This record gives sequence, structure tokens and C-alpha cells, in this order.
Amino acid sequence: MSFRSIEQLLRRNSKIKISQSIIANGIHDPKEEQSVQALRESLLASNQLPEKFDDHHVLLRFLRMRGFNIIKAKEMFLNMLKWREDCAVDTIAKDFKFEEFDALKRCYPHGFHGVDRFGRPLYIERIGSVDLSKLMQVTSIDRYIKYHISEQEKTLSLRYPACSLAAKKHISSTTAILDVKGLGMNNFSKAAREMFIEIQKIDSNYYPETLHQLYIINAGSGFRALWRVLKAFMEARTLKKIQVLGTNYLSTVLEAVEPSNLPEFLGGTCSCSATGGCLLQDKGPWTDAGIIRASKEPSARHVDSTCGRKRTLGMLLLEDNQVANQMSENIHQKQANEQISGKIQELEDCAAQTKETLETLICKQKELGIHIEQLRELLRDDVLAEKKTSI
Repeated sequence: MSFRSIEQLLRRNSKIKISQSIIANGIHDPKEEQSVQALRESLLASNQLPEKFDDHHVLLRFLRMRGFNIIKAKEMFLNMLKWREDCAVDTIAKDFKFEEFDALKRCYPHGFHGVDRFGRPLYIERIGSVDLSKLMQVTSIDRYIKYHISEQEKTLSLRYPACSLAAKKHISSTTAILDVKGLGMNNFSKAAREMFIEIQKIDSNYYPETLHQLYIINAGSGFRALWRVLKAFMEARTLKKIQVLGTNYLSTVLEAVEPSNLPEFLGGTCSCSATGGCLLQDKGPWTDAGIIRASKEPSARHVDSTCGRKRTLGMLLLEDNQVANQMSENIHQKQANEQISGKIQELEDCAAQTKETLETLICKQKELGIHIEQLRELLRDDVLAEKKTSI
């Protein structure tokens, strides 16, 4: 181990200690915490913060979408509440029945399929394979939008909490893959454009910051022309999360998704043959009975009386893992200490050997000095003898 290795080890161990402290204690960024608290107090002062939305991460999503401008974030939040009331979102989430679900899946392949490498839900949509004529026969734009809202509500209330439990960290966003093979201006009808614009408006305005990353794959020249039109309806912050890829997308996607969670038709190893196909099964931690029960327990969310703020499932998970994280930190610290102690011993042995070698060299130097003087004396004697002889 070199001196640079020791320095890197100390730095890495320091970073581990800091990051694990943050994870274990659920520490938030101070500036973000200050902004969230300011928005929360503003909403509470006007009695406009419903209990179900009194959550650090929920408020933080609106702040991030509006660049931490408190006034704009509050306006966006209140618009969301009004929209929910006008559209009876709670009723949709609870009572809406989408009887045409199976028929829709056959002409519009889409669905959740496992998680990404971080633990976020993975959503896949094969929009290039959509049969638009059949889609409009199977359902209406109004009913499809209600179905979309019900799925968004399910993601917030079930998928994210379940993924948080499974990953043992807070999950509040989705990774998505949009396969646009064959899609272009010619086969993207007026009805499809209207539906896209309305859904984009809903997701951006009322479910902000729930998209982590979107990979648009198999994008040909036809789609790229269409994309120039569609992206005009999207928020700049959302556009930064979108990668438009051609047919050589796999290496990029596999950086975010394990092959086992990627369907075979996209280059992964999963076929879900027992369930009729990957996009027909709502595959993920949210289908695990044990995780579902745990996510619905009262302890999954309660108020901390010491600060009057709700503690979310993610925060509780962090607290539950504090001992485990401390043990892990201690293991890393012990390993680092053992390596450093070993290096110290190695250096001390090297120093002792070097000292011994130096002492030997000094003795040799003295002996050489004596020999040199003796040779010089002999040389002087020979010179004097020659002078006497010549005289």
C-alpha cells in the first residue's frame, strides 16, 4: 500500500462516515429544509395544507419544479389542490373501474416492470406498437385520462412506499422507457396528440418531479421530427431528464436497469412467460404481500410530536436501519484502521532497516576514508623517495 493509497483510504472512509450519518439520521439539505419549512408555514398560515400532503418530500417536489421560489411553488401546490377537487381525484383513485384494461393492454402495450438499479419503479411503454384506431374503439380519451390518474395515484400511495421498503431508502420517482419504433408524424393522429398533451400537462403540473429519467429508444428520423413538436409542450426541467436514443440504446439503458428487470424484447433477460408477457404483469415490490402489509401499517406514517412534522415511511426506514448502518460504519472503520496499522508497522520496519543500512554505510564510509588516507600516504612516500633518488 502506497502513501497515496493511505490518503485515498482515509478520504473514502471519511466520506462513508458522513454519507452513512446522513442516511441513518434522515438529514436533509439545510437549504432545502429551510425552503420546505417556509412553504409549509405559508400554507399552514392560510389553512391550505391538507394532512395527506403535509410531507417534506411532497413539498420538496413542488419547490424543485419551481426552482425553490416559495411563491411560485405555493401557487403550483394550490393549483394542484384545486385540480384534484375539480376532477374528483380522490374519488377516481378509490372508485374508478377501468373495465377495458385487458383490451387496452392488447392494443397499447405498457406497464410497470420491476425496478431500476436504485430501486425506483420501472415503467415501460411501447408507443410505437399502439394501434390507435383500436385504442379509440376500446376506450375514450376521457376514460383513458382517468385511468392514467388512477395509476399515478397508485404509484404515489403504493408503488413508491413499497419500493422504499424494499430498497430501505426513500423512493419518490420513476424510471421510464418509451419504445417509439415506427412512430412518426404520419401515424401520430390528432387524437393521440391531444391525449399526449393532456397527460403531459397533468404529470408536469400536478405530479411534479415524479420522473427520474426517461429513455426514448428506437427513435428514427420520423420520431425526431415529431419530437421537435412535442417537446414544445414540456417543462425545461423535465426535458433535461429525457434521453432520445436510436437503436443502439442498450448499453445506456443497462447502466440504469439490471438485465433481469428488462424484457427480452428490449434486450434484457426477462420474459415473464408464466404471466403472458412482461407488460401484462404489474411486476414489482408493490405486489409482494408482506411489503404491502408493511406499507399500510399505521407506523408507516405518523406525526413526530417533538416537532409537529410528519415522519414519512422513508424517514422511518432510515431510522430503523440506523443500527445496521452504524455497524457497517464500524466495520469500514475497523478495516481501515487495520490496514493503516499494518502500513504503519511496515513503515516502522522499513525505517529500522534503513537506519541499520545507513549505519553500515557510514561505517563503510569511515573505512573507505581510512583506506584513502593510507593510499595517499603511500603515494606521498613514493613521491618523496623518487625525489631523493633523483638528487
